[in-house]
Order: sequence, then C-alpha cells, then structure tokens
Amino acid sequence: MPGLTKSRRRFAALTTLGALVAAAAPALVTPAAAAPAAETARTAQTAEVAEAAPLRVLFDNSKAETAGNADWIIGTGQPDPLTQDATPTVETDWTGAISAWGVALQKTGRYSLKTLPSGGTITYGTTAATDLQNFDTFVLPEPNVRLGASEKTAVMRFVQNGGGLFLVSDHTGADRNNDGWDAVEVINDLMSDNGVDNTDPFGFTVDTGTVQTDNPRAIADASDPVLNGSFGKVTGSIIRSGTTVTLKPADNPAVKGLVYRTGHSGTTGAFFATSTFGSGRVAVWGDSSPVDDGTGQSGNTLYDGWNDSAGTNAALALNATDWLSGATTGGGGGGGTCTAGQLLANPGFESGNASWTATSGVITDDSGRPARTGSYKAWLNGYGSAHTDTLAQTVTIPAGCTTASLVFHTRIDTAETTTTTAYDTLKVQVLGSGGSVLSTLATYSNLDASSGYVQRSFSLAAYAGQTVTLKFTGTEGSRLQTSFVIDDTSLTVG
Repeated sequence: MPGLTKSRRRFAALTTLGALVAAAAPALVTPAAAAPAAETARTAQTAEVAEAAPLRVLFDNSKAETAGNADWIIGTGQPDPLTQDATPTVETDWTGAISAWGVALQKTGRYSLKTLPSGGTITYGTTAATDLQNFDTFVLPEPNVRLGASEKTAVMRFVQNGGGLFLVSDHTGADRNNDGWDAVEVINDLMSDNGVDNTDPFGFTVDTGTVQTDNPRAIADASDPVLNGSFGKVTGSIIRSGTTVTLKPADNPAVKGLVYRTGHSGTTGAFFATSTFGSGRVAVWGDSSPVDDGTGQSGNTLYDGWNDSAGTNAALALNATDWLSGATTGGGGGGGTCTAGQLLANPGFESGNASWTATSGVITDDSGRPARTGSYKAWLNGYGSAHTDTLAQTVTIPAGCTTASLVFHTRIDTAETTTTTAYDTLKVQVLGSGGSVLSTLATYSNLDASSGYVQRSFSLAAYAGQTVTLKFTGTEGSRLQTSFVIDDTSLTVG
C-alpha cells in the first residue's frame, strides 16, 4: 500500500490481519496474565542462584609466566589448583610465587579458581572449559609473550561484556624468555592493537623504564572499594624494579590512580590504577614484586613482597580481585562528583522528537497504540512486513556516580501465533562513542507479548564517566505484525 502514512499502513496491516489477531488473542492473553507470577518466580530463582554462585577467576600461565626466574602461578595443579591440594590453608600448600594470592581467595569459600596452562590459548565465546566466558575475572600476571590477534580480541570482548581484567606489569627489559617482548610491551600492545578498540580504551599507558625502589602511597579516598575492601585498608605498595602508568582521562574518564610513586599525583606516576571499559572493569599494577610471596618451584629466586610491611600488598591484590569480580560496587571512576538526578531528556516523548534520534514516525501520538502516560510514546514496527526502526539518545554518566538505573516500559503485541520462534525482535543496547556495541542489555520479541506495559530496568553503573548512546532497534519479519511500544524512560544516577 505505497503512499500511505505510517499510521495508515499500520492500520491497514492490522485490519488485514484482524482475524489472525482475534484467533491468537486467547493464546496471547493467557500467557500475559501469567507473566507477572512467572517472572517473579524466575527472578527469585535467579537471585538464589546468583547468591550461591562463586566468583570465578582465571589466572594465565600461557604467556611464559614461569620463564626464567619468574613463577607467576597460583599452583602447579593446572587447570585446577585443587588437584594439588583441595583444602589449602597456607601459601605453601600450593606451589607458585603467587600461591598466597590464590590460597587467600580459596579460603574465603566465595571463589572458584582455575589456571590457563602453558600451551593454552585465550578465547572468548568457545566451548573450552577455560574460555573467558566462564569467568568473572582474568589475571594476566606479567605476561612475557605477545598475545595473538584473536586472543587480544577475546580479552577485549570479555571486558566489554562485563568481565574484570587484572594486569600486572614489570620493568622494561624483563624479557624472561628472550622472545623480544616484555610485560610492558605486551600490555601496551593489547591496548593499541586488539581489533575492538585501539584508541586507548582503558585510558592509561604502561610507562617504558625502570623504577628500582620506592614505596608508593595510596590516595585518600574512604569510599573507594579497592582501597577499603573486605580484605583490609590499603595504605600503599612497594616497587622493587617495576614501572608506573600514565593516565589519560581524556581518552577514558573512568581511569583512576589509586597508588602513586613518591612525589607524583594526577596523571603521572600512578603505580596502581583502575578503569572501566564497556560493562567491565580493569586494574593495572606496575610491578610483580608486590604479589610475589617468596615461595615457588625449586630453583627460582623469589622475593616476599606479599608480606612486606612497607606496603599493604595483600589487601590491594585481594580487594581489587573482589572489585573486578563484581563482589563490590563503585570505584573505577575518574574521581568526579555525582549530582543525583534523572539524565534522559524528553523521557516521556511528550516533546516529540526532541533529544531523541528515531526512524520517521516512531515517536508519535497515534491513537492506534495508547501511551502509558500522556499522549506520546515511541512505537517501533507494527507493519506486518520486513522493516527496521530505531530509537536512540546519547547521554553522559558522571564519573562520580556509583548507581545508574535505566528504567523504561514496553508494551508488545503481535499477530504472530508461534509460541517458540522469535520472528520479530527489539534489541536494547549501549553504544560507545564510536558506535561500537558495548553491551546488549536485552532482546525482546513477539514471544514477550503482553496485555499492557511492563517495566524493565538495568544498571548502567559500569559506564560512569563515559558518554554512551542508549539505542533501541526493532526488526520485523516479512509477515504478521509485532508492535514494540516504549514509554516513560529514565536514567537515574546517584
């Protein structure tokens, strides 16, 4: 029916399919009526599972972490350290220079630890047991082999989709396997040539050089969860031949220096820093000496930095692991302030297209579908033919905010009669400044049809300090209409 307005095309499609809609109505009404109870039950089950689920950490040993005099493993039992000792109580129950780190996590009863063995490959989205998709945090303790192209992409996708990345560097020239790559180069290469975001995605660069000895001090921030976590208060750390990092908040406002070399502050001389990328978190430490517990495999000369009284290294390592794994919230911000409030402009669409970018006709007061409140809403699809609609708004979430709650209401109705196939979909995504997808928050379909509006909510706290675009994309198949109607949006921070 060319030449008809969007409203009239929708009306014509619905009229033509009226009989089908009427026939499908009983099937649509019954599940919709049962949906709240079913959704409540699923939510309760999910909460119970989440409460019981351990925090999963993968330590890398695929990048020559035991070459030369290094021994950066939590134990010789690999991939499962429990095969060496299932009930470790002291660091020597597992054999490795960072066994104290692993044993301390294991003893909490909250963690499940694994090691990616020598010869392994870093992957994301495969069926491998050590695939990053199966973990909350990935630890790269002084890697001495350059990551392959697919490995770098895997790490970045892992972080982008909510994973925690713990990077431990060392001084320039610590090429323990003599392959031409030291930890400084390996980490900087990951951030500059990864196939996902090569524009300084974490907002820091590891400095080229060597700091022989120093006792860096922590900043004063009583609210930071890494400095004030369940494993104790962090007052400082140690450098025993290491390096620092340079912060670049212009590239990523979320970057934050927590511990600084003597005489330094701001963007230079940071010895321990945190940041975020996509939905995930990142921590970087400029030296491996602080996590060295002085024990390990025979023949290695090691240094007990873990228990060095000049720093609170154990608390720093363990609190950071908690934060990266999602056990604690907050942190990772650029130290900015947060004014509590609602950030989205024209949240109920009553000002028409103002502040939103949308496909023609999406924001409408068309009476064919009621608004939840007021007169206007966003009506995506509903044609009964192949069609894509979009709705988007760009917003900056202040760096100091620890909460950011996205709420919107959807009404989905459909002429589809299937109860198993998603023919028509609505994706809710968060995009980065370059248009890359940082996260797909949800995908709804004709299978989610409801008799009225349903409230949806998501946390965007991981994007504090970033400018992101909230985007809805509705895609409709070649026949039988599905309408995705959105109203009363909000993004409340605090």
